[in-house]
Amino acid sequence: QVQLVESGGGLVQPGGSLRLSCAASGSVYSITTMNYMGWYRQAPGKQRELVAIIIRDGSTTYADAVKGRFTISRDNAKNTVYLQMNSLKSEDTAVYYCNTKAARVRNGPLRDYWGQGTQVTVSS
Repeated sequence: QVQLVESGGGLVQPGGSLRLSCAASGSVYSITTMNYMGWYRQAPGKQRELVAIIIRDGSTTYADAVKGRFTISRDNAKNTVYLQMNSLKSEDTAVYYCNTKAARVRNGPLRDYWGQGTQVTVSS
């Protein structure tokens, strides 16, 4: 089993920056089965959407809306993934969630795990 805890959200002015963190904890086995870590967000009245994903091999994928502004990275020693958000816009206001898939038991199926979310508000 994996637990994900996000941090780093807050209030920032348009054009500003924030850095979100997501720390994974749990069984050593489950953590080793994580095939990716990613960030999703859900704005008021909107569906949850993909923001960025980093795959086990280090490759990354970004939503068109954040390309060139957001960067996803990881620290394997800390089992932590980061989302550096620059040039923030009002449209980036949302609850940001960390997500991964991992096996709870040996040779078991991969299951979705989500953090509790962290609020990002971009406003003047």
